[in-house]
Amino acid sequence: MLALALTYACTLLLFVAIDLTWLTLMGPKLYRPALGELLRPDVNLKAAIAFYLIYPLGLLIFAVSPALKSADPRIALTMGALFGFFCYATYDLTNQATLRNWTTTITLVDIAWGTFVSGVAAFGAAWIGAKIVH
Repeated sequence: MLALALTYACTLLLFVAIDLTWLTLMGPKLYRPALGELLRPDVNLKAAIAFYLIYPLGLLIFAVSPALKSADPRIALTMGALFGFFCYATYDLTNQATLRNWTTTITLVDIAWGTFVSGVAAFGAAWIGAKIVH
């Protein structure tokens, strides 16, 4: 159980660190110009914390754990990337279908980002998790 908790913590820390770096760098350049009036002036911390606690749990369940069971972190990379693709595609395409200022560029870049960050975080967590478990 401790190994699972530590692996979750690795997944969480990797995903949050990489994603917050992206948002800090790309928020002002990509998201704010396109979505300006849709964005809140401040972050809803409760919603952000909920997302950052839940999403890495999904990565752990669907990507990291299968990779640890098979002793192959490449499974985490593949399954994490797929998990990210489907989650981010659902979010972005729904927004593009319903929000006036949501652009195809935002959709494509964000889906690519979600695919990348999810795959990399899952791979890193599986690699570290394998060291913890053994």
